[in-house]
This record gives sequence, C-alpha cells and structure tokens, in this order.
Amino acid sequence: MLVLVLDTATPAITAAVAEITPTDVRIQAERVTVDGKKHGELLAPQIDAALAEAGVKPRELTAIVAGVGPGPFTGLRVGLMTAAAIADALGIPTYAVCSLDGLGATTSGTALVATDARRREVYWAAYAEGQRVDGPHVAKPADVGQTVADHAVGEGARKYADQLGLAVGAEAPDYPSAEWLARLAASRVRENAPSERLTPLYLRRPDAVEPGAPKKVS
Repeated sequence: MLVLVLDTATPAITAAVAEITPTDVRIQAERVTVDGKKHGELLAPQIDAALAEAGVKPRELTAIVAGVGPGPFTGLRVGLMTAAAIADALGIPTYAVCSLDGLGATTSGTALVATDARRREVYWAAYAEGQRVDGPHVAKPADVGQTVADHAVGEGARKYADQLGLAVGAEAPDYPSAEWLARLAASRVRENAPSERLTPLYLRRPDAVEPGAPKKVS
C-alpha cells in the first residue's frame, strides 16, 4: 500500500511517499524544506518531486496521511486543504495524526515535545515511552516547566530550552518524522478504515474576527 504523507504544522514543509506492508513501513521518497513562510509555494512541488522519485503515479496511492497540528493557521491550512483536495480527486481516504506525535513517538522515557507557536509560546505535549499522556496545549515556555519529563525534543524545545529547563540532545529531531506519521496511521491504512476528517488543531482563536456593528454617532 502506497500512501502520501504530508505535514505543514511547523516550518518544515514535508511531503513523502511511504509503503505500508503487512508488517512494516518504509519511506520510498521524502522532501523536507524548512521555511516558515512558503508552505503554499513549496508543498505542491515537493509532492510532485516525492512522487517522481518514488516512481509512483497519483492513482497508485491508497491513502493520504496528514499531520493535523497543532500549528499556526496559515501553514497548517495549506497542508490540510491540499491533502483533502488530492484525496477527493483520487477517491481515497485521509487519516489524521497529531503532528506532535510524529516527534513524540520517537522518544523513550518521559519526554516533552515542543514546537514553536510564535508569540513566544510553544505547542507542547508530554510522552511516556513514545505514548502521548498529556496535551496538546499551547502555552508560554516558562509555564510548561511543571510538566514531568526528563528531556525534550522539537524546535520549540530547542529555542526555549533555558525556560523549559530540560535537556535537548544535539541529535534530537526538531520536526515531525514522515515515517512516524505513517507508522501511527499504518493500522488504519491496513484495515482500510473509514476516511477521517482532517480537523486542524489550531489551539488558538484566529486573529481575524468579524467586524462588529457600526458605532452609532450621536
């Protein structure tokens, strides 16, 4: 089974083709570009490049796995709208995975996963032996210190390590892994589970609001 894996919840714009076998998951091709302002420009070319490298035609795809955040509104929306559009055109299911799990599943012990939420905040979740036990949340880094963890991973953890008070290894990943996003959805793909709605985890209210009623001039 061949699936397209997409994640745009962080500055890492990720597109990959994964093969899901009865017992394993293998990445056939992957494109990752770190640029927090070019999700819209770069995602489609990266999908094309990953498919070409893997030698896969779109009609050969079985499903699409998408990271649903949490993440900033604009970048996250690009990935999820693209995933939904491709799935609709091909008539294949979509499966949602929390993007933080694409980092947390790689950890052992007790770990904090934190990505940059901008506004001097982080999106975070806590993990025990790779399983999420708390979150996702959005908060100031200094307010996350009470979380029980012995280390941290993620770009947010690296950026705010001094405030989080947790060690971030030099080799610790900063962004969600396409392989682990695929692994976390693999059982659903194998079982041909019903398609899932790709509901974004924004965790914040949008900045744009509807204008209020005009003020009366006396």
